[in-house]
Amino acid sequence: MVDIRLHALIILSTAMSKPKQQQLSEKQRCELAERIKQFGYELGFQAVGIAATQLDDDAEHLRRWLELGRHGDMGYMQRNTEKRHTPAELVPNTASVISVRMDYWPGQAEPAQSQLDNPNRAYIARYALGRDYHKVMRKRLQRLVDRITEQIGAFGYRAFVDSAPVLEKALARNAALGWIGKHTNLINRHAGSWFFLGEVFTDLHLPADVPVSEHCGSCAACIDICPTDAIVAPYQLDARRCIAYLTIEHKGVIPVELRPAIGNRIFGCDDCQLVCPWNKYAAASNEPDFSTRHNLDSAGLLTLFAWSEHEWETKTRGSALRRPGYDGWLRNIAVGLGNAPKDKEIVAALENKLATASPLVAEHISWALSRQI
Repeated sequence: MVDIRLHALIILSTAMSKPKQQQLSEKQRCELAERIKQFGYELGFQAVGIAATQLDDDAEHLRRWLELGRHGDMGYMQRNTEKRHTPAELVPNTASVISVRMDYWPGQAEPAQSQLDNPNRAYIARYALGRDYHKVMRKRLQRLVDRITEQIGAFGYRAFVDSAPVLEKALARNAALGWIGKHTNLINRHAGSWFFLGEVFTDLHLPADVPVSEHCGSCAACIDICPTDAIVAPYQLDARRCIAYLTIEHKGVIPVELRPAIGNRIFGCDDCQLVCPWNKYAAASNEPDFSTRHNLDSAGLLTLFAWSEHEWETKTRGSALRRPGYDGWLRNIAVGLGNAPKDKEIVAALENKLATASPLVAEHISWALSRQI
């Protein structure tokens, strides 16, 4: 339990001239940090850490990545770059960042590899099989803030879940939640990489955790497995070749030369995580919201391609699958059908959809037909 004097001191300090965190001793800061972590665990986060706001090395890495154009058409990555690596620029008076982890591996879903191995089925990244994680984590973070407020009184904060210019993996690394692997995802040696991240930027001066060491060693499994060679070097990802980018963030035509390698991956790609040896330690999530919806873990390409726009709107409500839009959904599935074994039923479905397709979707359907006929 936190020393009762800590609670009283913080409440009283709101009426003082100095910021309340400046009134705390080092011991009291440590007690508060531990209490915040305990709140997080009680609310369903699997890990909670605290990071300082220094991100100079990451700022340089971001600058080089942008100069090389590896962000593709994600123009928002070029905006507010100063805010990305300087938390106090994004949220004034930020002194510490509370970083949280929430596991999402869907243990009850059909095995990922069996879905990938069946070219007539549609592979959807494991994180998108259930409810949109943004909604789930945002509510949970607010509850964490509310718990802190109950304990210490009002304080300055702002919570984020992949919704602002935040270098979340770098902050999570600095908060000792794991290390950034060669595939550029965060890895925890006890939990793998199947998890979401969230942050609370706060004006509380909290003791920062000590980052853990890296444990990728000489392993290059993620680099070797990447279908489109998007991991161009250890710790360097070219989004323009990444299937997750191409099927979710990219709004235009998927490069013809990359389509065959996409296979049946219609929303995202998990190959680099599926092959990572550290994921043998990943635990299945017990979060109901992350349970698979609409049999998306075993759905066929033709079944999903047949969804009308109304049906798509209904079945993807509250889901990350809405990100590319209905046209993006059809575009991606058309590529998958073009990569599937030749089948008259596939040809009929493609031809039927072609008549009413948008120019973007029609281009990919025509390509798929050329592969099927």
